[in-house]
Amino acid sequence: MRKHRRFGWLIGAAFVVLALTGCAQSTKADQPKQPQRVKDSAILSTDKIKRNIGSSLVSTLKDQQAKTTASLKAKLNSGNYTADNMYVQLNPYGTSPLSAIALFKTDDAVKVSYTVVGKSSKTSVTNTISGYHKTHSLPIVGLYAAYNNTVKVRLTTKTGKVTTKTLNIQTKSLAKNLAHLKLTVTKNDKAKMKLGNNQMTFLIRSTQRPFAVDADGAVRWYSDNYAQHIYKQLSNGHIILMNKKDNSHMVYNDLIETDYLGRVYQQYHISNKTKSTENVKATTTAENNQETTVIHHDVIELPNHNLLATVSDGSKYVEDTIVEISHKTGKVVKVLDMKRILPKNMWKKYDSSTRSDGKVDWLHNNALYYDKSDKSLVISSRHQDLVMKMDYKTGNIKWLFSGKKTKDWPKAYRPFVLQAAKGTSITGGQHAAYLLSDHDGNANTKDLLLYDNNYAVTNGDKQTSGKYSQAVQYTVNEKHMTIKQNWAYGKGLGKANFTDRIGNSQRLSNGNHLIDFGYLNAKKGTGSNIIEVAGDQQVFNLHVDNIPDKGYVYRAYRQPLFPSNYTFDLS
Repeated sequence: MRKHRRFGWLIGAAFVVLALTGCAQSTKADQPKQPQRVKDSAILSTDKIKRNIGSSLVSTLKDQQAKTTASLKAKLNSGNYTADNMYVQLNPYGTSPLSAIALFKTDDAVKVSYTVVGKSSKTSVTNTISGYHKTHSLPIVGLYAAYNNTVKVRLTTKTGKVTTKTLNIQTKSLAKNLAHLKLTVTKNDKAKMKLGNNQMTFLIRSTQRPFAVDADGAVRWYSDNYAQHIYKQLSNGHIILMNKKDNSHMVYNDLIETDYLGRVYQQYHISNKTKSTENVKATTTAENNQETTVIHHDVIELPNHNLLATVSDGSKYVEDTIVEISHKTGKVVKVLDMKRILPKNMWKKYDSSTRSDGKVDWLHNNALYYDKSDKSLVISSRHQDLVMKMDYKTGNIKWLFSGKKTKDWPKAYRPFVLQAAKGTSITGGQHAAYLLSDHDGNANTKDLLLYDNNYAVTNGDKQTSGKYSQAVQYTVNEKHMTIKQNWAYGKGLGKANFTDRIGNSQRLSNGNHLIDFGYLNAKKGTGSNIIEVAGDQQVFNLHVDNIPDKGYVYRAYRQPLFPSNYTFDLS
């Protein structure tokens, strides 16, 4: 009897397996066929694009800093500096004026925490070094400019004995082009803001000095190295910035992995070989000096720690290619040319009359996001008013979101077009599109957040274009291929906060949103407005005025000065 039951169970299990297998095969078969990859003589080969970009690891900045690091290490190892007599050096690497380093040794192993004392409530900056040590290197960030800062250092032994020491660190005035900016905080409900122990609002500009401010709008960090567009915190707590040879140089072609102290850990140099492939005849010195930055708008870190960057490929078509750069060699290891993936008419027939150099900026890819859950990539195309998701390995399209009607897409692309629910905003010239972490436990849905400039370039909503800009959050149902707006903020601010270019929206861990209205048209880009909202209520409002040309706030982030995964080690 038991044998019969067991035999019957096995037969039943086999039927279940076959049924499931059949379902899986059916599901796969039901997936729409991908459009054929576009072929055209104007499209460069992968090898040609790799040569044009010419990326590599270099050690120029690390070599320049080697003496500083060696000197600090010697100071620490000398044994001359104790908790009562710390060695303190302001701006040790010469590029971060509101930072310092404190070095000392203790007889007993102690845990160290320290606080840069703020001028008002919730503006102090606190960091705790993990573990108990006898040798101590304290990276101090968050100092005020032109001020005799007080830093409280707390030493705790394993038995719980606490000793407190006080440092005073005098800083110099802000750099002139930062001091010229007018920073005005009209709202700072600190109880409702997302601040933590050391979080600041980082203002990443289209060029010039990046900087960070506290809840009062006081500058608490900046870099003397100009940076363009790119700023991301990496998994090791470092930051990646787009840098250039020197501040007077026109071309930004170095990706710098650094920290807030200004120490450089990695430098990716782009040799910029694209000039040899450009059929643009330079006739004047100004044209010869024209900026030809290859990497633009965005760089992100992949799970394997390689970098993914939006680039121009060296052809007459610009800002439409994505490359993966190895963190071990600095070389390009993968190329995604969007001309091969999207319809040919998009780039072949795009009106390039707006560019004086004859280049065709048909896509203008300004954002990247990697979705670990299904190994896919989300990109934002400003000039097609398009957000799309695709399989990163294959480049296969998963979905397309734009105001372009389904019937206006070539037939092969139509199954991938998301159907928008009533009341869902169609984006125009959008920026900073990315997916939020799952919150409803539904494997079929993704929450998409972006900054909608609401500036119709090709497929945006022409009826609302130019009337307002807003941060928008959507729910995308990837099974039913639908998209529905579930939150937005900015429409009520009207034309005063309309920005035809740049901008950012960040979902904070407490549910608030930080929104950067980066280029205020009424002021012709001389003003930016950064607002934090809880739901639809403002809890922080910062106006930045007197902005010089190209110095507007491209993106604003709320980030910690001391990420939990960051350590500073002189060894």
